[in-house]
Amino acid sequence: MREPATLELSLAATKQMEQERAELDQLWQHRRERAVYEAERAARQYHAVEPEHRLVARTLERAWEEKLLAQQQLEEAYHRFLHQKPRLLSESEREAIRRLATDIPAIWAAPTTTDADRKEILRQVVERVMVNVQGNNEQVQVRIEWVGGGHTEGVLLRPIRTVRELSTYPQICQRVQELTEAGWTAVAIAQVLNEEGFRPPRSTKGFRPATVSQVQREIGVKAPHPRIRHREGVLSDEWWPTELARWLHIPRGTLLHWIRQGTVRARQLDEPLHRWVIWADEAEQERLRAYHQRAIGDDFRHLWTDTSRAEQP
Repeated sequence: MREPATLELSLAATKQMEQERAELDQLWQHRRERAVYEAERAARQYHAVEPEHRLVARTLERAWEEKLLAQQQLEEAYHRFLHQKPRLLSESEREAIRRLATDIPAIWAAPTTTDADRKEILRQVVERVMVNVQGNNEQVQVRIEWVGGGHTEGVLLRPIRTVRELSTYPQICQRVQELTEAGWTAVAIAQVLNEEGFRPPRSTKGFRPATVSQVQREIGVKAPHPRIRHREGVLSDEWWPTELARWLHIPRGTLLHWIRQGTVRARQLDEPLHRWVIWADEAEQERLRAYHQRAIGDDFRHLWTDTSRAEQP
């Protein structure tokens, strides 16, 4: 913290503590004045009674003595209060306040510091906060002006929805294009982006291959993909189910289910294992991606609109 703000906080804390003690002392003064008044009133009543009214005089005398005793006890309590908490801070107390004012983080994190205390610290330290939001990206310019002079500027990150809204989106696109044209896979590109410090929106785990594939489609670059090992009888654009599932980010079980349903163009190789291969050029790949997304939506709608499920009694 800058020295002017520290000094202002120290002076403000000192002033507040002295004000609180002055208010307590004022309450004590009211109580002392009331006790004096009660004692003097009892004395006047005693002196005003006629001597021949002995019974009344004795009663008033006892009341006067009780008021005097109460006044004496109150004065003794007031002097003890002044000894424990004088109206003005001692030099050692002032030094303690100045020392604490230089270590705001320790005060802030102390278990004895309440939320109300923290709000009061902010009021004493911060003059104003200015926030500047430019466009729809994640960067927010913040300027904090401290009490007593000086300021601090910085950049905060806010949550956004899509990769396109990132301030680093042009650099990400350039990097994805370079690595894609160099023959890197989406998995490898995602790892490079994470290592170079790029961060995707709404994720704490870094870039994933699916996000890289999305950027590749947006900028119109063709990503390399693994091909089936060519041999006699195998056609172009044919995939092993496992490889195609990984490339499309679709569960392998879903592809096998589509093979049984006839949703995809697939055939079994004439070999002892009779393994399946699936034909999928770029257009077919886009169709399968869209079909998978549509199937997920249909499943959710069916789950919530299925009226055949009767509630069990």
